[in-house]
Amino acid sequence: MDREAREHYSVVIQAKDMAGQVGGLSGSTTVNITLTDVNDNPPRFPQRHYQLYVPESAQVGSAVGKIKANDADTGSNADMTYSIINGDGVGMFSISTDKDTREGILSLKKPLNYEKKKSYTLNIEGANTHLDFRFSHLGPFKDATMLKIIVGDVDEPPLFSMPSYVMEVYENAKIGTIVGTVLAQDPDSANSLVRYFINYNSDDERFFNIDANTGTIKTTKVLDREETPWYNITVSASENDNPGLLSYVTVGIRVLDVNDNPPELAKEYDIVVCENSKPGQVIHTISATDKDDFANGPRFNFFLDEHLPMNPNFTLKDNEDNTASILTRRRRFSRTIQDMYYLPIMISDGGIPSLSSSSTLTIRVCACERDGRVRTCHAEAFLSSAGLSTGALIAILLCVVILLAIVILFITLRRSKKEPLIISEEDVRENVVTYDDEGGGEEDTEAFDITALRNPSAAEELKYRRDIRPEVKLTPRHQTLSALESIDVQEFIKQRLAEADLDPSVPPYDSLQTYAYEGQRSEAGSISSLDSATTQSDQDYHYLGDWGPEFKKLAELYGEKESERTT
Repeated sequence: MDREAREHYSVVIQAKDMAGQVGGLSGSTTVNITLTDVNDNPPRFPQRHYQLYVPESAQVGSAVGKIKANDADTGSNADMTYSIINGDGVGMFSISTDKDTREGILSLKKPLNYEKKKSYTLNIEGANTHLDFRFSHLGPFKDATMLKIIVGDVDEPPLFSMPSYVMEVYENAKIGTIVGTVLAQDPDSANSLVRYFINYNSDDERFFNIDANTGTIKTTKVLDREETPWYNITVSASENDNPGLLSYVTVGIRVLDVNDNPPELAKEYDIVVCENSKPGQVIHTISATDKDDFANGPRFNFFLDEHLPMNPNFTLKDNEDNTASILTRRRRFSRTIQDMYYLPIMISDGGIPSLSSSSTLTIRVCACERDGRVRTCHAEAFLSSAGLSTGALIAILLCVVILLAIVILFITLRRSKKEPLIISEEDVRENVVTYDDEGGGEEDTEAFDITALRNPSAAEELKYRRDIRPEVKLTPRHQTLSALESIDVQEFIKQRLAEADLDPSVPPYDSLQTYAYEGQRSEAGSISSLDSATTQSDQDYHYLGDWGPEFKKLAELYGEKESERTT
């Protein structure tokens, strides 16, 4: 039986009793028979020759075609694998098997070039993967066919002569210096002209440009290797006939170094020499650095300036390993005599031509322990010799600040003066002080104590200053009533002024002394003008002019009234 010819069969079975004689009974049933498959059919390609068209622009790794061999078996007996057994396209193409569709997928391994090779030939084989050795006599369970691949011509973008370029240019070169040239050609048979461009972003600084026709790259600015040692640019090329087709290449530009930076000290050195140093003692080791490349930097040479007189305190020794040592020339230094020394030095590099620079080292004199540890330097040494610690210095500074604040406050209080009660010398109310308080009348004896106005002896109790509280209280000297009644006003004021000047509790600045005593009774009687408007008096006021400048205004007022009365 052959499953591929007929897979299903139906058989009717009948059973009879009485040995099948007439009159016997019978029964029947149907049996369906399905044949199972065995691998007894090899795969076969429908054609012995195939042809496939592939454009040269096909991407590497992409599927470019399919091929399938037929197998009459089913299931796993029909599984097969495809392989390329020979042909000139073995290195250009590869084939894999799709397990679901049992097809061979042809993929591109390398880019095609119509101008170099227009066709390829492949011999493809398909073979079963599950063999049944009972049927091996039926022949090999595999088949082969030939596939011819035709490469299609496509208008391609220009092709650069190299996948990438590396160029070099010296720093500080003049603007317009040629860096190098890139080359691209049209790979098609038309061989169209090619134009070149540099791809810049809008915010990129443009250091180079390219000739659109020749591909020559030139500088547009002066380059500095110490700032940017390497530049990467992207050059694009397009055909004149088809500007939309572009190809790109990376160009790396290395900036070569020239000796344009002199050497300098590697850092700011804090050099200390101990007071008990000995001649020839190494107190510090210095080194140098150079911004230029290694070829124009080390080795460094350290030396003293020959045009300067020899330094009597320190010298310099080149260690010939790009370092130098600072040595003392004499013994014992004193920071009280000189606490700072300066040593000018020169440094040159190994470039051609060589460059040099000068630097000045600052050397501090410090007090050191016996093992060389620094104990103190500069101002701290002087404070220690004076017996002042840091805490004492802070306390002194704080006291000075407090005293300064007190002096400023004292000066401010002195400058703030009260306005005088008497505004002008011409004001006739020079002895009248106005208050807005209303008293309780003559019967109100508790609102204000006027005893001091009535009793001259009470004035002695009020002679002390009211603006400050005196530290030393003087014992009041009471005079007898007869002595007070016999003294005049001017003499009384002079006496009180002398007492205030001799008072030790009075500070040395102006103050106001207030006295409630009005003086003894005047021989001229009352000079009050409160009732002069209603009372006619024959009093002669010419003697007021003899009382001095204090009563000049009063003499003028009463002198005018006297003249009016006589007229």
